[in-house]
Amino acid sequence: MKLQKLGRTSGHRRALLRHLATAVIAKGRITTTEAKAKAVRPLVEKMITLGKRGDLHARRQAAAFLMDKATVKRLFEEVAPRYAERQGGYTRIVKIGPRQGDAAPMSIIELV
Repeated sequence: MKLQKLGRTSGHRRALLRHLATAVIAKGRITTTEAKAKAVRPLVEKMITLGKRGDLHARRQAAAFLMDKATVKRLFEEVAPRYAERQGGYTRIVKIGPRQGDAAPMSIIELV
């Protein structure tokens, strides 16, 4: 997989993506730039796959990545069971046009 650097150091980028993934799972939908949405999508999909597995090891792996215990609980009890029959493709990215201030292309990433 080609890594998108997003103009950040590796530690900053990892923290940003962890926070974005946590927000998508917690809220179901967030608005962010197109590049960040495309970068966080595989991570959210992986977390949902861990949630579908549902064992203790998967829960610990998700807890190590996600920033909030309540989000881990929501992932395993609400989000993952919704996708039990689905073979991937849990997220959708919708382009919503340029941002007012700097014309950065914006998108909504949401759970399907």
